[in-house]
Amino acid sequence: MVRGGGHGLARVAVVVRAGAAPLWWTGVCAAGVGALVPGLTGRRIGGLAGAALFLVALAVVSYARRGRYAALIASAARAAKQDALQDRAVSVRAWRRGHRWWLLVALAAAVASAFAVPVAGGLLLAGCGAGLWLKAAWLGRRELTGGVLLWVRVDWLDARSGRPAGKAVKGYRSTGIAAGDAVPGGARRRTAALV
Repeated sequence: MVRGGGHGLARVAVVVRAGAAPLWWTGVCAAGVGALVPGLTGRRIGGLAGAALFLVALAVVSYARRGRYAALIASAARAAKQDALQDRAVSVRAWRRGHRWWLLVALAAAVASAFAVPVAGGLLLAGCGAGLWLKAAWLGRRELTGGVLLWVRVDWLDARSGRPAGKAVKGYRSTGIAAGDAVPGGARRRTAALV
């Protein structure tokens, strides 16, 4: 809660996008290490399996729970004047802090899997990261179409899962398109240089 009975609000697209870069780079690093190991299946089969896993992960992550997101978007209420909009950097940092151990475990598992199927585990992680980017871009298009930015109450975000469409989330709030420091889709807002 913030003063005056308002709530802290985090951008939905920012929370979705927060995991994209760590998963992508963790996957790329794991795939690079895996390429150095011949593994049980060999690099060629591992690479083909990894490419298939990348595409499957990309599709599953980018399309997962879109119906739930759409329902929450349709019922979004206007944010109150007392609500405090969380900075993009704070939302990203909170997500990454809550998931750092999962990312380390995922990296270790992807590298270990290279001894069986080289590259595949890393490309699976990279596909998950790319899927989150696509989902954030989809949310950005929905925001532009509606002419609003979508926010979720911070206290409804589970610290461990950080899912902005989880069971604890009962609804979204909306603001004008110029609010906050992130553009539709969750990317950093670029400020024009002063002349």
